[in-house]
Amino acid sequence: MPQATIALRARIREEKKKKTKLPKSQGLIPAVLYGHKIVPKNLWLNYIEFEKVFGQAGESTLVDLAVEKEKPVKVLIQDYQADVLTSRINHVDFHQVRMDEKIHTEIGLKFIGEAPAVKELGGILVTNIHALEVSCLPQDLVHEIEVDLSPLKGLDDAIHVSDIKLPPGLALKAAGTEAVVLIQPPRAEEELAAMAAKPEEKLPEGAKEEAKPEEGEEVKPEKNDKK
Repeated sequence: MPQATIALRARIREEKKKKTKLPKSQGLIPAVLYGHKIVPKNLWLNYIEFEKVFGQAGESTLVDLAVEKEKPVKVLIQDYQADVLTSRINHVDFHQVRMDEKIHTEIGLKFIGEAPAVKELGGILVTNIHALEVSCLPQDLVHEIEVDLSPLKGLDDAIHVSDIKLPPGLALKAAGTEAVVLIQPPRAEEELAAMAAKPEEKLPEGAKEEAKPEEGEEVKPEKNDKK
C-alpha cells in the first residue's frame, strides 16, 4: 500500500557576514539541504509545520520538500539538533535522495500481538533492539517494521534479527544473529526478596571495629613518636 505524501515548505536562508538572531516570534528554524551531486542550500522552516511533519515521517519516511517556488524534491530528515533544556528542535539536516540509488538508514521496530509465554507462563519480555539498519531504494522505505510476538510461547524463547520478515525491497545491512526480543523466566519470590535485602558490610577477619566518639567528646589526633 503506497504511503501518503508528506509535504513541507521551506525558503532560502541568505548567509550574511554579520550573523543576526531571528526573532522567535517568527517561529522559524534553520535547516540545510544536501545530497549526491547537488549544491547544498541553507533554508528556513516554519517550526510548527516541521514539528507536524517530523511526527509523521520521523527519520525513515520520504518527505516532499518544496523550496519556495521550486519543484518539490524527495528528502529524508537525516539529522537534527535540539535544545538540551527544552528539547525544542533548533536545526535540521535534509538529505535529498535519488530514486535510483540505494540508501542506508535505520527503521524502527513496532511490536505487535501478545507473547503467550508472558500471558500464560508469567515470563518477562525483554527488548534488546528497537531499530534495524537496512538498505533499499527510496521508494521501498517503510515507516516501521512490524515484529509479531505470538511465536514466543515458551520460557527462554527469543526472536532474532534473522527471524524478522522484512517488507519487499529491504535488505539487512549486516547479518542478524542477535536477539531482538526474548523471554526470561519469572523470578522466584525468594530471589526477589534476596535482591531487595541490603547486604551488611562485614569487616575482614581479625579486624576491629573503630570506636566512635560519644556526642560532645573531643577527638584528639594520634601522636607519631619519633625516635
